[in-house]
Amino acid sequence: MSIIGFIGSGNIGGTIARLAVAAGHEVVLSNRRGPDSLAGLVAELGPKARAATPAEAAAAGDFVIVTVPLHAYKSVPVEELRGKVVIDTNNYYPQRDGKIAELDDESTTTSELLQAHLPESSVVKGFNNIYFKHIAELARPSGDAQRSVLAIAGDDEAAKKTVADFIDSIGWDAYDVGPLAEGWRFQRDTPAYGGVYFAEKPTDGGFDVPGRQATAADIEPLLKAAKRYRDM
Repeated sequence: MSIIGFIGSGNIGGTIARLAVAAGHEVVLSNRRGPDSLAGLVAELGPKARAATPAEAAAAGDFVIVTVPLHAYKSVPVEELRGKVVIDTNNYYPQRDGKIAELDDESTTTSELLQAHLPESSVVKGFNNIYFKHIAELARPSGDAQRSVLAIAGDDEAAKKTVADFIDSIGWDAYDVGPLAEGWRFQRDTPAYGGVYFAEKPTDGGFDVPGRQATAADIEPLLKAAKRYRDM
């Protein structure tokens, strides 16, 4: 089993950490508020979890999950992540992150921004198009007929294999969308974003509805139907 570093330990990070520990992995959690703020989550997760600073979590992890708001991506440690696989869960929300010119003109994608910040790491996009509660709710053992898929994208095939193996260990199958540049196909406001896992349509515009299985056959046509923001 692996040691997984977390840079960001909120809804998404905490949910993945719970599944990881249940699968036998160790986790090293961090956030911007410091290790003491994670005492409750560490106590919940037990002896396979500990809290650290972001740099310490980056150094400790066999691979690392970055799940911080996009506007904070330049705070992600660079040296400690050299040579490592990094899973990026980010989405771009201009109202939260401010305007980012290269995303607004679609000359790059969110995960390519992180990859440029981490030139000697291997970034794989994943866990960005699903409501955090559905990550746990829809997890199923390997071979279960009700298993769902999670989209991933990355430029390094070995890195994607590492991520796919981890996703498998926590109850999901990976669906490889291709290189990082194709990650826009499951970004915010695309057909494969969020709703593919909804059992019913939200009534309040949010995501807090029961989840449903999403197979490769479900997600593939949605990825193909994706449009760039400029074409919406």
